Amino acid sequence: MNELKSIENSMPQSDARALGAHHGPDGTFRNPWAGGTAHGPADMLRWNRERRQQVLAPTPPRGSFPTAAPEIVRPRGGAGDFAATWIGHATTLIQMGGLNVITDPVFCDRAFPVQWIGPRRVMLPGLAREALPPIDVVLLSHNHYDHLDRHAVKWIARNNPRAQWIVPLRVGHYIRRWGAKEITELDWWQSASVGGLDVTSTPARHFSARTFRDRNKSLWSGFAFGIAGKRVWFAGDTAYHPEFTRIGESCGPFDFVMVPIGAYEPRWFMRIVHVNPEEAVQIYRDVTSPHPTSKPIMLGIHWGTFRLTDEPMDEPPRRTVECWQAAGLDSDRLWVARFGETRRLVG
Repeated sequence: MNELKSIENSMPQSDARALGAHHGPDGTFRNPWAGGTAHGPADMLRWNRERRQQVLAPTPPRGSFPTAAPEIVRPRGGAGDFAATWIGHATTLIQMGGLNVITDPVFCDRAFPVQWIGPRRVMLPGLAREALPPIDVVLLSHNHYDHLDRHAVKWIARNNPRAQWIVPLRVGHYIRRWGAKEITELDWWQSASVGGLDVTSTPARHFSARTFRDRNKSLWSGFAFGIAGKRVWFAGDTAYHPEFTRIGESCGPFDFVMVPIGAYEPRWFMRIVHVNPEEAVQIYRDVTSPHPTSKPIMLGIHWGTFRLTDEPMDEPPRRTVECWQAAGLDSDRLWVARFGETRRLVG
């Protein structure tokens, strides 16, 4: 059994008491910060009504964004190797410390319960599911369809029966039915050591649901993880919240971070579930502030794959670059990847 621990005991008492604030009295989960309640059906109707009254930028033709040939080390890299390949949306393959780690593996054509309607891919996965190297660790941030792909889970579980799955509380309920076996569920700030990889679940501001009946019955989170002296942070799916500095303080310094930059308009609706580019850059500044000499590479994720919201699909990377430059950050620390692009990472 994987060793579980919590960093609660190392935190000031006032912070430790707040750790359980995301647990609701009815057994569901919630965002513990002011204004953290996600929108309901009435807000969805308002959004749809407003969309019909405005002219949105058209969805780009399929295959519009730049691609690159992945440079994967097979079956695994060496103990000192450290590389990332952006497959698309929140799916990234990390090869580090002799392990293959994948985040939110989604390879389906539509981010929807069925595959004949719903948001369709604008970009195919930068690395085909069948081309994955052996997967050692899977990190799942939450249960939304653009982050938890039932078909991908089944395929990975069948072809990688020894893979370790690290998920937020109660997400194991879904993937166990689809064939995943070695599952570790973590609460916020709880840690585990899995196959030599040290993983800590970090707070995110979001919500969960796959049906009308399971809203917020499972948790959502990001993950900080490390092996062989390298540290990575996957923010998951999140709006801005006040805990990012503490994440950097408790789990950093980081060598590489993955932060969402897309799916943010209209702001009145999306601001409590998704960050915009300005907030993504602020997140980077927050998580690096406790370690001023640390300048991790930031990969911008969660854009260009599915048309989920109202901003032009090519806006997130352009706007992120502008915000990055305005903040005076080093240009070589921001990575706006092509689909399938691999980057060898050094300190």
